[in-house]
Amino acid sequence: MTPTNGNRQRFAGKTAIITGAGSGIGRATAIQMAREGANVALFDLINDRTSQVESKLNKMREGCALAVDVDTSDPARMEAAVQKAVRHFGGLDIVFANAGINGSIGPIEELNVEDWQRTLNINLNGTFLSLKYTIPHLKKKGKGSIIITSSINGNRRFTSFGWSAYSTTKAGQVALAKMAALELAKFKIRVNVISPGAISTNIDQSTEASDDLGSIVIPIQFPEGQQPLADGPGKPEDVGNLVCFLASDESAHITGAQIVIDGAESLLT
Repeated sequence: MTPTNGNRQRFAGKTAIITGAGSGIGRATAIQMAREGANVALFDLINDRTSQVESKLNKMREGCALAVDVDTSDPARMEAAVQKAVRHFGGLDIVFANAGINGSIGPIEELNVEDWQRTLNINLNGTFLSLKYTIPHLKKKGKGSIIITSSINGNRRFTSFGWSAYSTTKAGQVALAKMAALELAKFKIRVNVISPGAISTNIDQSTEASDDLGSIVIPIQFPEGQQPLADGPGKPEDVGNLVCFLASDESAHITGAQIVIDGAESLLT
């Protein structure tokens, strides 16, 4: 196996837990970390996509990947999944809390309480649970890196009309990351948060748009294209490279940072 980044093996002997690992950003990050020597626990609902990622990684390096069937919003399943991964690989060094959904989109007064709560449960509670159950194992190692996937929505951009639930969770993730960074600094555990813009993933499959969405949209005149640095959305691998940097010792003095990766998209809005 030849790593894509020269002969670097930044994660040799290390174990990472990645939530939402079956597709998109999670998948791209899992592949890159495995190429660079990591053992990777793939947290996701077990389906063909997740199983394919597990098989792909284990063909690259036998035994380096373990797929774990888990709903990140379920405390019991998350706790059990973390314990299983730690037992299987013998420890934990890196946590990438990446799982999330777009959820229901529409005017605030038209959102069902159940839909609002579902988005909060998966995006925000799931991030909290990812930290809650992994931090004790990172403390045992005496150091570690946590990376959280937030968004430019709710942080840099507020013109995604109808995305109130999603944006609220993404703003909450940033606050949680910064609080955790201070709390965990004395334990040599770094916590950083990334805010992607449009990335080519399948998260749109989790979007449920209201028929009333047009009633709250304020027209915005964009320049040609919405990402000045590129001709279209970024690639999952672009984000995966950033996550790997934040997970590695190359970013040893970076914690509490919020890093935007959006090709300058949010500067237009």
